[in-house]
Amino acid sequence: MTNQTLNWAIVGTGTIAKEFAGQFSATNARLYGVSSRREETAQAFAQEFKLEKAYSSFENLLADPAVDVVYIATPHNTHYDYMMAALEAGKHVVCEKVITINKKQLDAAYQLAKEKQVYLFEAMTIHYMPLYQNLFDWLAKEKLGPLKMVQVNFGSYKDTDPSYYYFNKELAGGALFDIGVYALHFTRWFLSSQPTEIQSMAHLHQSGVDESSVIMLKNKENELANISLTFRAKLPKQGIVAYEEGYVTITDYPRSNRAVLTRNTGEVSVFEQGKSEEGLAYEAEAISKLIISKEGNPYIDYSLDVLAIMDEVRSQWGLEYDFE
Repeated sequence: MTNQTLNWAIVGTGTIAKEFAGQFSATNARLYGVSSRREETAQAFAQEFKLEKAYSSFENLLADPAVDVVYIATPHNTHYDYMMAALEAGKHVVCEKVITINKKQLDAAYQLAKEKQVYLFEAMTIHYMPLYQNLFDWLAKEKLGPLKMVQVNFGSYKDTDPSYYYFNKELAGGALFDIGVYALHFTRWFLSSQPTEIQSMAHLHQSGVDESSVIMLKNKENELANISLTFRAKLPKQGIVAYEEGYVTITDYPRSNRAVLTRNTGEVSVFEQGKSEEGLAYEAEAISKLIISKEGNPYIDYSLDVLAIMDEVRSQWGLEYDFE
């Protein structure tokens, strides 16, 4: 790895891989290569996005010393194996959400990353959007008092066809891992500390994955959170963060650029930062800067906290995957 330019390589050629490649932009990095199980698919992807390398296998990607950062954009159930192999090869890793199936896996991956002196990131847009990077400074100036409650919704109507991963248990499908990961990261971003009390109930689809759920959280500061998720109905992607003196509404929160503050007096003010359509570019830029600067990773603890919550709610639901 040079001090000037990081070479990123993508594992996978699906929808999110194409979206990431289409948005990729970073001052000191370039999108260098892609690997796929089928060589012709990798070549077509590389041609479409003008990449230098198309690898016929993941092993060939890892063997290339020019690759600095591996971006994993494959189904949930494959993340851990790809991640551990890339870390073992001394590559920095950025993995699509949900980063691993459980906290035990992430603990092991993070330990390996530290041993190899490389970075490990979850590709969670909330961490990197300019709105969230600057929102706390704005809120501090507004003097809203202590945080009281966070309410988050995410509902997406998905096809139950098992050929798609949404309702496929073998691919670690389900609403929690696909959309709940955003809602929980949003919640944890605002809570002052990790929840100490967790209660949840869910409706499990006949396929064995979670279709709908509600999650309630409470931490030592007595801040409460309520999360509603469903894969079979539309709900607004909306988060409401309620302080003693007013509440903040953030719509389309995974890549939002706008927060609306409504004070108890009825006065409304708006804070805007960034562009929603550039969410993945912000992600690539921020991660590349952290790697080059050799600064600490301020985000991995959020991923660990979110997985701890997921482990507990799945335990309450009785939802386990065979490959855990």
